Amino acid sequence: MAAAVSALSSLGLPEAGVGSDEEEEEEEEAAAEPGPAAAAEQRREERLRRFRELHMKRHEACKLNSQEVLEEDKRLKLPPNWEAKKARLEWELQVQEKKKECAARGEDYERVKLLEISAEDAERWERKKKKKNPDLGFSDYAAAQLRQYRRLTRQIKPDLEQYERLKEQHGDALYPTSDSLLHGTHVPSKEGVDRMVADLEKQIEKRDKYSRRRPYNDDADIDYINERNAKFNQKAERFYGKYTAEIKQNLERGTAV
Repeated sequence: MAAAVSALSSLGLPEAGVGSDEEEEEEEEAAAEPGPAAAAEQRREERLRRFRELHMKRHEACKLNSQEVLEEDKRLKLPPNWEAKKARLEWELQVQEKKKECAARGEDYERVKLLEISAEDAERWERKKKKKNPDLGFSDYAAAQLRQYRRLTRQIKPDLEQYERLKEQHGDALYPTSDSLLHGTHVPSKEGVDRMVADLEKQIEKRDKYSRRRPYNDDADIDYINERNAKFNQKAERFYGKYTAEIKQNLERGTAV
């Protein structure tokens, strides 16, 4: 047997065991390599997977777009100052919660709030409060008179020297009571009277400057019998003049029917 193997090897023919191993390896490699049909199927599966991913992304984008359109429509239907109102309501809720917490701890809410305000904020609020105009317009004659009195008293510059002289002269009687006889006996100085007259003239001049009385027109047609009738005719002309203009012209021409 050994002589036969050596003879086969000397002739250049492969041995039986060696040849069978190489054939098995080639068969395994051929089985591992996919064929044309398997490669096409694999490429098809890959394309389908990518298509499904794109379809899911498109569906998600459409969903998000629809949600954004609905939210934008809701925002457009809200009033213009909704953001300010919402912030105000949230602030009021926070204040209510803070008050409840302070009440539960037995603390004063106003004191706690002031302790949380910084010095810069307090100064800024004070400056803003000073710049604010306290005159809120006409409410009644008593309030208007009080504002006028306060405005006039703020601009008064007292004569402290005269005050000290009167205090030394009259003593406690300078501050009259119901039982005092000093009231009505004081004679003002000439300078004080002149200052009062100048101030009154200044008030009259300012009042005349801001008067709403309309100037009288001498060339206007006289269609009234007194001042009250003139005011009534002016109001009637203002509201109904454009409707009665043609009737008035016909009456003036004598062609009215």
